[in-house]
Amino acid sequence: MSLLCAAVVLVLSPWEPMLASAASSVGSRRYDAIFSLGDSFTDTGNNPAVFAYYSIADPVTRPPYGNTFFGRPTGRNCDGRLIIDFIAEGLGLPYVPPYLGPPFGSPSPSAASFRQGASLAVGGATALDVEFYRSRGILSASSKFPLNASLSVQLEWFGSHLKPSLCRTTQECDKLFGRSLFFVGEFGVNDYQFLFGKMRLADISSNVVPTVIDTIRQAIERLIKLGAKTLVVPGVIPSGCTPLILDIFPEPNPSGYSTKTGCMLQYNELGRHHNTLLQESLQQIRAKNPGVKIIYADFFSPIMEMVQSPRKFGFRDDILSVCCGGGSGKYNYNMSVPCGSPNATTCSHPSASLNWDGIHFTEAANRHIASRWLSSIT
Repeated sequence: MSLLCAAVVLVLSPWEPMLASAASSVGSRRYDAIFSLGDSFTDTGNNPAVFAYYSIADPVTRPPYGNTFFGRPTGRNCDGRLIIDFIAEGLGLPYVPPYLGPPFGSPSPSAASFRQGASLAVGGATALDVEFYRSRGILSASSKFPLNASLSVQLEWFGSHLKPSLCRTTQECDKLFGRSLFFVGEFGVNDYQFLFGKMRLADISSNVVPTVIDTIRQAIERLIKLGAKTLVVPGVIPSGCTPLILDIFPEPNPSGYSTKTGCMLQYNELGRHHNTLLQESLQQIRAKNPGVKIIYADFFSPIMEMVQSPRKFGFRDDILSVCCGGGSGKYNYNMSVPCGSPNATTCSHPSASLNWDGIHFTEAANRHIASRWLSSIT
């Protein structure tokens, strides 16, 4: 049993779900709950709890995180709402509460707190277990990343701890989960980023991507066995367009960049490869489970559309620059001065920016992406 899994009964948060502004009547609602696994793109507040456990300073616990919508930091890696928040609003459901929630070690709330869903996602989470990185010498003995909050760990939280608190019989679980929406990911972005600079991109593409895809496949099949009937599986983002990657891993040859967008071609090609294999895998799962709805959520194309035509979406022309960061360099990104630190600067209009802090997107960008996903979900 993982370290976090063993402690999970002690780390639940008393946070109450925040009611969404766009609500529909219970009678006409298509889904009764949202359960999500993933990383920071779907983490609604587990990040501070896990980081505190590992004694890692977490900038998302400080302003300006949350300033645009919530008016305070909520543990989300954003200035406001995440994609999953907009999805919840669109479905007339409460915002998905974090399963762990800050502060780490809080008393456990009643199971009723999660009857309408829970986010088990953790910022920095990988699809692959920590042992994958340790066994290859990628994770040193002193390193705390990747965190021990991988996809399999989150599945353990759900299957062994959360599920028994929500339903006890097969009939009861089938009824609850049959009217629930399950998000599986995004997974893969962190797996690959932890390997950038340590492995050739070609080796990541041929050796690691298939393993990540197979791990996601196994997770989906396990959730189906647990009673999931509708699953949303996002692909990965175009990492070659993220300020963090552009700043830390610059290409020495100008031909490595897109002349139209300024994004790095090889990193985006890796993302396309992942998404192609993922969609092929989902098609195989659908064939074996005709009674289950599996939705592929395109995370790549909406971002590329915003990067290619920023003004169309109300963004600034310097679309690859971060809103909140170190305040220096081409992308306004400085790894040693993260958003939330005293020396970081924040743009005056986050809604005119695509990228919030170097890897995560602004609420404005999340809104655009969510609108695309909702059309498939509803």
